[in-house]
Amino acid sequence: MSHAMATNAGAAFEPGAGVYDKKLGMWVFLGSEVMFFTALIGTYIVLRFGAAETWPLPSSVLNIPVTAVNTFILICSSVSMVKAYAAAVEGNGKGLRFWLLITVLGGATFVGVQVYEYMQLVGHGFVPSSGLFGSTFYTMTGFHGFHVSMGVICMSWVTVQAHRGKYDNGRYEGVETIGLYWHFVDLVWIILFTIVYLI
Repeated sequence: MSHAMATNAGAAFEPGAGVYDKKLGMWVFLGSEVMFFTALIGTYIVLRFGAAETWPLPSSVLNIPVTAVNTFILICSSVSMVKAYAAAVEGNGKGLRFWLLITVLGGATFVGVQVYEYMQLVGHGFVPSSGLFGSTFYTMTGFHGFHVSMGVICMSWVTVQAHRGKYDNGRYEGVETIGLYWHFVDLVWIILFTIVYLI
């Protein structure tokens, strides 16, 4: 009970919403992001199945094993984010800093591997102007990669703040807020990987 009372002490709460303003703002932002990615994915599906006879087999163009490993890395970073939040709740500053760092490294690795993938694809002549598959592939994975990059930057800032003791004494709303964003980009990637690489 005392733990629950200490949760996010000092955070500003929205009247009637029951959540602090940063968390509410993140939920609203993620709502807009859901609409954005739904439009991209929906467009891809319509184009993909509308041109089924001329659409290349993804495995003939993309390096699925490398991307599968990269997907696993991103999923692991989501697990480490959960561990970071749990450490924050428990008041374990050392654990919080460690797991935040692991999350940052996982996200940065994901972006690095995606850049490597792009370089390999471009080197083999697969560019955005290669057709519908090329343009939709780079649009969706590129926008997602941008979101992950922004998440890594924000997570790095949260990690710096954790080293400064900002999230001590139960004031860890920043950790929870960035965690919501991070889980969202992970979930979106799982959907993208399934639709673009495997179908």
